[in-house]
Amino acid sequence: MPWNSNEEGPWGSGNGSSNNGGSGGSNNNPWNNNNMDNILKNAKDKANSLLPGGKKGISLIIIAILAIWMISGFYTVGPEEQGVVLRFGKYIETTTSGLNYHLPTPIEKVTVVPVTTTRNIEIGFRKGSDRGGQISTRNIDDESLMLTGDENIVDVNFVVQWYVGDAAEYLFNVRNPSRNIRDGAESVMREIMGRTNIEFALSEGREQIRQEAQQMLQEILDSYKAGIIISSLLMQRVDPPATVIDDYRDVQRARADKERLINESEAYANRIVPEARGEASKILAEAEGYKEQVIARAEGAAQRFISIYDEYSNAKDVVWAQEEPRNMGAWSYLLLHLEDARNFRVASRRFYSSPAAGSSTRSKNRHNEVIEYVFDKSKNNMK
Repeated sequence: MPWNSNEEGPWGSGNGSSNNGGSGGSNNNPWNNNNMDNILKNAKDKANSLLPGGKKGISLIIIAILAIWMISGFYTVGPEEQGVVLRFGKYIETTTSGLNYHLPTPIEKVTVVPVTTTRNIEIGFRKGSDRGGQISTRNIDDESLMLTGDENIVDVNFVVQWYVGDAAEYLFNVRNPSRNIRDGAESVMREIMGRTNIEFALSEGREQIRQEAQQMLQEILDSYKAGIIISSLLMQRVDPPATVIDDYRDVQRARADKERLINESEAYANRIVPEARGEASKILAEAEGYKEQVIARAEGAAQRFISIYDEYSNAKDVVWAQEEPRNMGAWSYLLLHLEDARNFRVASRRFYSSPAAGSSTRSKNRHNEVIEYVFDKSKNNMK
């Protein structure tokens, strides 16, 4: 042993017998009641000597500690944040931006949550940067490949943008917000694609699909009281799988050409039809004018004929005059078709085998004979 029976132990003398014949330890044992009282008294005296004012100084220190503890309850909430106050772990209230106060720890605790910060969740792809700092995109086939309503496959990439709308619901009702949003958005998009034809999804249906997916995802989060607001859902890409995208683009180009030709044809029709209608209206107007003109002319001619006929009916002497010889010209035709022509007095040149027979002087004389006979019956050139 480090000490023998004749030496003192660490608390005083060893196992030496007392004068009383007992085997108990010496009065030098520090755990003796009298020694403990002395130690506590000495410590109290020491503390009183160090603190000014004795007991009054201790009270001041306690008050100062309490004041510091109470002051620690002040906290600041930023303009883009909300504070959630818990009292012994139970939700009490949500505080807004500015200087606020809560009962100090451990009675109340405040968790400050950013609520206006917009966060992005990429679905179907991930963006990253390579060693050179260039941004690259990696497709996630397990998320992006979806079955359409007509049993085709499309490759869909989209981004969900969200922010915290209710800090308390966000803290207590959602364990992993990003995972919940990702799973919900993928599920919603698969449901919509499962009842949509591929042609509609790849063309004019993208905006409708985007709006419907955002609405359905928000309804799911609201049903869970997640305290999350979906600010937007952005369709990045809706394409056929990479293995058939070239063939599909050929089909799309053919359809685009078809649509272009249809649109050009409709544009040409929209341009030429009004022109044709205008031209038709112009022709109809001209025809109507010509019709009115012909009718007026015919009516005038008819009126003149009626007047002439009335004069003819009342005339005592009707003369048919022609420059040609009587055996030529219209006289022979008139005899065949007008019975009253036999009663006409005919003024013409004499019978010849040719209308231009004879000299010009003799022809001129014959003309004068015709004219004289028209006005004077006695000058019959046939005699």
